[in-house]
Amino acid sequence: MTDKRPIVLASGSAYRRELLKKLAIDFSCCPADVDETPLPNEAPAELALRLSVEKALAVGRSHPAHWVIGSDQVAAFDGEILGKPGNRERAVAQLQSQSGKAVSFYTGLCLLDSASGQHYTALDRCEVHFKPLSRQQIEYYLDMDRPYDCAGSFKAEALGIALFDKICGEDPNALVGLPLIKLAGLLQQFGLDVLQPAAD
Repeated sequence: MTDKRPIVLASGSAYRRELLKKLAIDFSCCPADVDETPLPNEAPAELALRLSVEKALAVGRSHPAHWVIGSDQVAAFDGEILGKPGNRERAVAQLQSQSGKAVSFYTGLCLLDSASGQHYTALDRCEVHFKPLSRQQIEYYLDMDRPYDCAGSFKAEALGIALFDKICGEDPNALVGLPLIKLAGLLQQFGLDVLQPAAD
């Protein structure tokens, strides 16, 4: 990186933290406390973008002179926003309804210069096509991954990958929660190059 100001990831997600490590940059994490309730008639893509900005701004207020990365992911199935199942019963129901069908994942991204308030945003869309799944397969999968904190009831970075026929998208990292290709592009817009050594 060509700028020595600290970077903070506005998230407490272990998944996003592990993804950001791939860019070989120093950063800290700070969970963002924002209301994630959708606005009336808010589209999934709009919700993901709005929340990514709100998360970055919320953390930016307590981290002046930082680069702040905000991200939020919204899953949509049959035009409806999918929540995190929270328990096994709802996870079974989600996977049964998604069997043989496609789910869209919208991942909003915001990079904020908290010193100036300037920020750039990006949106990644990924479509996941599920195999036809039997109840036995679903039950076994849930026993293995326990994906109750994941929208769509799967972990693509684990056994969940076996649930799919195919994934259609620009960046496999986005499905896990952080579109690194777009993030590198936003950093570049601020003149920050992850392929350059840090300034002395």
